[in-house]
Amino acid sequence: MKILSQLLLCLSILLHAAVSTARSEVRFGKNVRIGGHDVSNQIFNKKRRAKYYIYKNKSKNPGCRWKRNRDGSKTKICHLKRKKTR
Repeated sequence: MKILSQLLLCLSILLHAAVSTARSEVRFGKNVRIGGHDVSNQIFNKKRRAKYYIYKNKSKNPGCRWKRNRDGSKTKICHLKRKKTR
């Protein structure tokens, strides 16, 4: 019985450690491009998000802006025109 309780305690500690370290974060490094636009050195996580919309022609609202969400996070919304590649 004592071994079973120790095993359950160890499993609960491991489960707690696995859940607490399950954070995700995206870091764009050097020379990262989306649709031909430079997005280097930007970091996004659950409080700072991003949405990139790429268009063949000029979009209705070109450029990037920050939008606040209901949960307190912010989303960077970018409407970009695809750049021609060589």
